[in-house]
Amino acid sequence: MTNPFITESQKYSGTPLTEQQQKAFELYETELMSWNEKFNLTAIRDAEGIRIKHFLDSLTCLQVMKPLRNERIIDVGTGAGFPGIPLKIIYPGLKLTLVESVGKKAGFCKHIIETLHLGTVDVLTLRAEEVGRLPNHRAQYDWAIARAVASLPILAEYLVPLLKIGGRMLAQKGESAHAEAQASENAFKLLGVELQTIEKITLPGVVDERYLVVAKKMAATPALYPRTVGIPSKKPL
Repeated sequence: MTNPFITESQKYSGTPLTEQQQKAFELYETELMSWNEKFNLTAIRDAEGIRIKHFLDSLTCLQVMKPLRNERIIDVGTGAGFPGIPLKIIYPGLKLTLVESVGKKAGFCKHIIETLHLGTVDVLTLRAEEVGRLPNHRAQYDWAIARAVASLPILAEYLVPLLKIGGRMLAQKGESAHAEAQASENAFKLLGVELQTIEKITLPGVVDERYLVVAKKMAATPALYPRTVGIPSKKPL
């Protein structure tokens, strides 16, 4: 594995990758490239792109999430496991749930969890609106995270019902982060969260703007939310 990922990852994890972690990322990369030939899991198919735009991009979440130990984290719309699985490789003690409604992508996540011996990671092949109504997932998580899933007012309705009070939602966003945060004021108020921070991040060789948007849950989410499948995206709060 080339050095940019190894050296840059330390910025976010705080410590150098162990040999075991390096091997895990190498295997993850190999498996992702192999599966990508059969199924369209991600648009990024080259090794360097995977290392920077998937693995390192996932680890940038640690800029606002550290310190982590045994927190309960749910990653909604995880695709091929981002950002959840890279975070689990760095912090094996995390209690991780991945939500992915596309069967092939969920299947890859299960395969990689097994291949990397990541221990207990739940993979739910469900829509976010369904998960938010399940008693064993609603109001259970310290962090609800998502990358490139939906605009922020819609995403908030997917993520916030999953958080316990005091928990935080983290959305990985592009250049529209500030505008989306402004458009989410009503949704945040209805769902019981307050915007905490919007932090800029940079990835080597990537010119697109990237931001981490964090909101903290201050009050219980009304039972009405999330609304039934498809409604949040058709009628954002």
